Amino acid sequence: MNISYDKEHKTFSVETENSGYYIALADGENFAGHVHYGKKLGRQDDLLQLLKVNEYPFTPSKLKREKLSFLDAFQWEYPCGGTGDFRESALDIRNGQGQSAVSLSVRSHEIRQGKPALEGLPATWGSDRDCMTLILHGADGILGLEVDLFYSVFDGIDAVARHAEIRNCGNKTLEIRKALSLCLDMDRQDKQFDFISLQGSWARERHIERVPLHHGKTNVSSTRGETSHQQNNFAALAERGADWDKGEVYGLSLVYSGNFITQAELNQFDAIRFVTGINPETFSWQLAPGERFVTPEAVLLYSDRGLNGMSQGFHKLWRKHLIRSSWRDRSRPVLINNWEATFFDFDTEKLLSIAREAARHGIEMLVMDDGWFGQRNSDNSSLGDWFVNERKLPGGLARLVDEVNRLGLKFGIWFEPEMISPDSELYRQHPDWAIQVAGREPGQARQQYVLDISRREVRDCIYAQIKQVLESANIEYVKWDMNRPLSDLGSACLSREQAGELSHRYVLGMYEMQERLITDFPKLLLENCSGGGGRFDAGMLYYSPQIWCSDDTDAIERLAIQEGTALVYPLSSMGAHISVCPNQACGRMTPFRTRGFVALAGTFGYELDITGMSDEDKALIDAQVALYHRCSQLIREGDYYRIASARENAGDYDAWELVSGDKTEALVTLVQVLNRPNRHSRKVIVKGLDPARSYRAVAEDSLGKTQDLGIWSALTLEGAGLLLSRPWGDFQSQLIHLTAV
Repeated sequence: MNISYDKEHKTFSVETENSGYYIALADGENFAGHVHYGKKLGRQDDLLQLLKVNEYPFTPSKLKREKLSFLDAFQWEYPCGGTGDFRESALDIRNGQGQSAVSLSVRSHEIRQGKPALEGLPATWGSDRDCMTLILHGADGILGLEVDLFYSVFDGIDAVARHAEIRNCGNKTLEIRKALSLCLDMDRQDKQFDFISLQGSWARERHIERVPLHHGKTNVSSTRGETSHQQNNFAALAERGADWDKGEVYGLSLVYSGNFITQAELNQFDAIRFVTGINPETFSWQLAPGERFVTPEAVLLYSDRGLNGMSQGFHKLWRKHLIRSSWRDRSRPVLINNWEATFFDFDTEKLLSIAREAARHGIEMLVMDDGWFGQRNSDNSSLGDWFVNERKLPGGLARLVDEVNRLGLKFGIWFEPEMISPDSELYRQHPDWAIQVAGREPGQARQQYVLDISRREVRDCIYAQIKQVLESANIEYVKWDMNRPLSDLGSACLSREQAGELSHRYVLGMYEMQERLITDFPKLLLENCSGGGGRFDAGMLYYSPQIWCSDDTDAIERLAIQEGTALVYPLSSMGAHISVCPNQACGRMTPFRTRGFVALAGTFGYELDITGMSDEDKALIDAQVALYHRCSQLIREGDYYRIASARENAGDYDAWELVSGDKTEALVTLVQVLNRPNRHSRKVIVKGLDPARSYRAVAEDSLGKTQDLGIWSALTLEGAGLLLSRPWGDFQSQLIHLTAV
């Protein structure tokens, strides 16, 4: 990594190990222009020529009569609205007269070792040894506005982290109508691109969708107050024809957990504008004199090794420079959650019966899910009343947790801190604490409202209850849930002028609560959740090392969900459990072996009533737990490769691979989704091995038995593939462990 400035040509080079991001200052006003992002370039004096400032439309200092033509064609680093660039802007400011116009000129810059933190926001981090940062100091003298643009790079990772800080240095309040985190202007007329995004709904989150980029705007977004089940705040531009292993890909991920927009715009000149940030549809911000606003961080990642190269880059970045938990590099405990086993119908003895049987089979933690607090016997009451229901749990949590600990298990608990039930003591005392528009009855979802955690007193009240519960017993895990989107956006404590700030202030309040939680309980294993995977984003990974991937635990449905999630997020962050059949989300019957192999590509655990299982299935649990412990480091830290996708091969089979950093071992998982008659074998390409070595291939059986498949050279495995007998029947699976010899 290196960042440098060429004073003679007024150009900046922001370089990683395999990529370069280049900026030039143009015209007498020092407009920050984007030159190139991708493979590294050569001489600094080439950069201004690539910016095309010496051809029509000329810069305003050379041809003032065509200034608008210049503004609308220039490749901007941070485009502003209202002055003549008619593409999507990154910054829109209204002055005291309600007029919108911004023009930024770079006045100075800094190059620093390390990387500054973002106040109140999650962001990547690093030391002076493994990070460098460029700061461009821009200003609009007419508005009294200063805007700093930050660019950070990381040792050994082809990523650029960016955000903006906006300051009002004048004497009048300004209104921010839009403040995106990043813009990438690319003049790539030599290539056509596809837009890749992650779409879905509850129980089918983050399915990969790839469409040709067309003229106009292609975007994904959320106005639900969270990232959402429907769209994820990741997108990528892949050159047409790029696949898992080859071709150029530009990945873009927003480190934020609220309303967002990510958009690619193909303009009249076949140039692309790629932007991301807070969704302006539900956003405005009053910026008083002397105040500043910090945008969320966004990360660009370039790969010329296809989608696998992009995925590996994001995984490495999140693991090394985003996740902070003490659990980041540790094997997670194999847990059993009682939700699908009991729903709300449980008591101390039922939970202890699950714990006793779980302990016999190597399971390491019992998690008590919804239903333990207030008068909670269904999902229509008690959210906000975070005190133990001793009718269900006589003797309280201390008795239950002590008994679970005596059995050798850790104990975890579920909360939904951001919500309030109309039927709750808290709502009866503080009905104004629910987000609502004055004079209008707020809409319910799951018979609950959303707490206005933009308010300090609300956050303090809820957090005090949670802290008291966690201090009352030896609780080592928390599942933080959020089961409905935001609507009826109104706060009793925000003025008319500040009404548009609620959604962002809500997210900041949630971040503050989670920061307090992991600060007060630094050894706690925190898992975020939002009705399953509705808030699976990089922002949440800053606070929790894992996120519940989806409420759909069916192994076959999980193939597409986990494929899309792993496109951006490491397997160590993906909450994945084994549940009973027929599956409660879709009714499918799937072999217990396959359910285990699919859940192994995540944090691994169980979502079932182990006391009602057959002895045969309990024996499988013993083998699965042992297999998890043997493979957990490889799964947590290995380089991820997608081998095959059932989404792409008409539902035939799915396969993925993990390779250790030193390339001494690999794990290949294959799931035969729909079997075909009169086909008896399959060759599976194995990727990422050391080409100079050979590997012994061993098939892992669900009962702990193994089958030696012989020794294969890495060149054969990648060139021709590993020959496997086809699993017989739909939904069957194989797990192959390769070790260097």
